[in-house]
Amino acid sequence: MNELKEILPLFSEIYTRYYKSSFLFVKSYVHDDMAAEDITSEALINLWQTSKKETVEHPHALLVLILKNEALNYLKHEVVKQVALETIASGMTRDINYRIATLEACDPQELFSAEITEIVKKTLHSLPEQTRHIFEMSRYEHLSVKEIAETLKISPKSVEYHITQSLKALRATLKEYLPLFFFLFRL
Repeated sequence: MNELKEILPLFSEIYTRYYKSSFLFVKSYVHDDMAAEDITSEALINLWQTSKKETVEHPHALLVLILKNEALNYLKHEVVKQVALETIASGMTRDINYRIATLEACDPQELFSAEITEIVKKTLHSLPEQTRHIFEMSRYEHLSVKEIAETLKISPKSVEYHITQSLKALRATLKEYLPLFFFLFRL
């Protein structure tokens, strides 16, 4: 118990004498009040423990050396943290830029045109030859119902019937794509 009474005034004396100047010294380098308080407190404890073990002829010089080393360790650790954060941020930025580029490159018409073209071809090939031929004349050659009727020597009503049959077949095979097209082109 007597030992504790002898030690406590010594720590109190060290704390009172050196805390403020030590704190200001450390804060001028670390620029963080809480970190400066922690470093200063640890340095004062370190000085006090050293003075218990051995005679310290120049306590102020030893304290500055301890503060310097602790502040350097803190700053070096901050550099490592900053590099890690920048690496993470760089990766996140790269990921976001990739997603932006991918989304900008996304062309819904191009995305579905090959697939839809294939479905249209298959559907048309599944139709009776005359129905397919009339549809192709109407849609691909841009001939009117009257022109098709005259070319094939059939009635305009027959031409309309074959076109209607083609459109029904296409509507049935493309039914999954109709809501998507409605959504995409409604915007």
